[in-house]
Amino acid sequence: MTRRTPIAAALLTLFASPLPLLAQQAAPQVSAQISAALPEVVIQGTKNDFAPGAVSLGKLPADIHDIPQSVTVVNKALMQSQGANSMSDALRNVSGITLGGAEGGQIGNNVNLNGFSARTDIYLDGFRDRGQYFRDTFALDSIEVLMGPSSMLFGRGSTGGVINQVTKKPTLKQFTEVGGSVTTNGLVRATADYNTPISDTAAVRVEVMGQSGDATTRDQTRLQDFGIAPSVKFGIGTPTEITLSALLQHNHDMPDYGVGPLNGHPVTVDRNTAYGYNSDHTDSDIAAFNASFQHKLTSDITLRDMAQINYVKTDAIETAPQTIGTVGPGGFTPLPVAGISNLPLSSLYERIQSHDRNIRDYSIFNQSELAARFSAGGFKHELLVGLELGHDGYDNQGFYRNGSCNGVALNPVGGTSGYIACVPVLNPNNGNSPANVPTSVGNRAGGTANTVATYFNDTIELTPEFKLAGGLRYDRYIASITNSINALNTKGSTALASASQTVNFTSVRLGGIWQPSKEQSYYISYGTSFNPSLEQLTGTTGQQNLDPEKNKSYELGGKWDLANGNLALNSAIFQIQKDNARSQISTGIYELEGTVRVNGFRAGATGRVNKELQVAINYTYLDAKVVGASAIDGTLGKTPSNTPKNTLTAWSTYEVAPHWELGGGPVYMSSRFGNPTNTVQVGGYTRWDATAAYRQPKYDIRLNVFNLANKMYYDALIQSDGGRSVPGTGRSAMLSFNYRM
Repeated sequence: MTRRTPIAAALLTLFASPLPLLAQQAAPQVSAQISAALPEVVIQGTKNDFAPGAVSLGKLPADIHDIPQSVTVVNKALMQSQGANSMSDALRNVSGITLGGAEGGQIGNNVNLNGFSARTDIYLDGFRDRGQYFRDTFALDSIEVLMGPSSMLFGRGSTGGVINQVTKKPTLKQFTEVGGSVTTNGLVRATADYNTPISDTAAVRVEVMGQSGDATTRDQTRLQDFGIAPSVKFGIGTPTEITLSALLQHNHDMPDYGVGPLNGHPVTVDRNTAYGYNSDHTDSDIAAFNASFQHKLTSDITLRDMAQINYVKTDAIETAPQTIGTVGPGGFTPLPVAGISNLPLSSLYERIQSHDRNIRDYSIFNQSELAARFSAGGFKHELLVGLELGHDGYDNQGFYRNGSCNGVALNPVGGTSGYIACVPVLNPNNGNSPANVPTSVGNRAGGTANTVATYFNDTIELTPEFKLAGGLRYDRYIASITNSINALNTKGSTALASASQTVNFTSVRLGGIWQPSKEQSYYISYGTSFNPSLEQLTGTTGQQNLDPEKNKSYELGGKWDLANGNLALNSAIFQIQKDNARSQISTGIYELEGTVRVNGFRAGATGRVNKELQVAINYTYLDAKVVGASAIDGTLGKTPSNTPKNTLTAWSTYEVAPHWELGGGPVYMSSRFGNPTNTVQVGGYTRWDATAAYRQPKYDIRLNVFNLANKMYYDALIQSDGGRSVPGTGRSAMLSFNYRM
């Protein structure tokens, strides 16, 4: 705790100075020159502020001060300042988040939040966005990250928290914004955002994006993506508002499985070394349709109904490093004892494996809610009552390529492991996949799930200074899965021929809030969540009949507004515990014997210190440990993979002269482990980024430099196959231009 306290104190001291007033209300006697200048200052300052605005989720109060939980908002202004065009880049602003790469059967954005996987805890406008694809920011106004278990609000999942993408909505203001950028890697990108009123109470908005080139300095990161996000809103500013929106996107990307481990660390090769083939690709087609209806029965009672359909189709031909070893007359021989070797790298080879599949993910959900403000029992209440109905579907047809090494087959006869070849560790000589290694059909995994849930939450104002928040949610989750590879249910196979599960679970949320003034808020909270064994619509023998994993969190924190409300500070201590994590006790047999505990501290500051300087700073400390597990599991006393103790992200910009802006900041992450048994360690790093911009009311010209010091570091970790690590980008730059009409 002694290490953490000075950081929080420093944040408070650094930003404690008051912000001078930017402007006063114009009196009738003010000159015409000042009157003309004042609106420009107000509009520009509001548009480009990093400070979080109102929270979009209808289940939560719009004011962050009334939420007894840590919330981090990454808004459009901050993303543009950093040149963050992907969700992964935007999430670098949230300490406590680490990135994962393509993991086994999972493609797209894989995120760890507070030490726990959040792959199925990504949302789009409040609905679960479980499809496997890489998410862009072109259609987003902000990204909201709610920390800690929150099943009362969202249902299953959310062990470490949830990530909600907030899309842009139509307004009654006519505008058009077009932008373009080019990077030193050769990535060219163009965007457009068009909004127009179609009546006094309705508007249409359309965003489009297209990009092509190399995403990073790494080999094999070429992409070609495009998307469109149309929306229309009726009844703006009236008691009845209807919004219809869609997100249509196509991604043609190259997968990056990084490098394998050797001697307990990522193998020491050049940053650009990649073990895939030039013919590798991950193609995704994304379609999301959303309809929302909101009607104010009275000024205090609002009825909402929201529906969303998500569909993601992914066709992947992917190759990954699997094991390092030697090559001799007998073919490939893996290194013993988890990749320990004193041999020179020039004598070692990497066995590479195919990860080919066609995946279909879809979800259909509807939420009906009634929100009411009223007085009862001498207290003011803000009540939310809701009903959620949903259906998920999943289909994954696998393929495999069985090849040879030095003339010896890498797979046994009839094997489906998909080992293709062995290549030199130092020089994999990337080309196309060998023509003499055909593709064969593998396992077809499928699954469906139905969700029925009811929930309520009440915020009670005991006095103007004290509030209590509490809620319950009851979920009934019915899921079933199949695997074609074991259709006969052969004894000893780890693939389930079929399985089904019905889970009934009640989630709890409790909180107390003390607000001695409008500038400060203190809270204490408790929340729970649950993870069914078939949550991801996949399963392993021995897990299908287990009860859900149960999670709980305790949090004590505060939120403060300084500089006349332009600078928001927050700080919290917390504990998240998974009490009955699945733990393997023997081959194919699991019990709920595991316990994972994370004790943590976080602090942050976002907004304007004064007219020229604004900041976005986040720090998180995580003390994560597996405190309960079976002996065979090998994780007892270990740190969960991809969970660093310290993460810090800081970004600031300063107006050095009229229209000129300079800025930058570091992303720091301490060392972490690449696998659950902690036999592979990945070193910590500090990456510095910088920006310079020339801003005018009609246009901006911006230069972003990424990894200014050309630091060699590992960005995303993949815990399978012993623990792979994906090197981060080298030094690169992006020049962008935005024009507003």
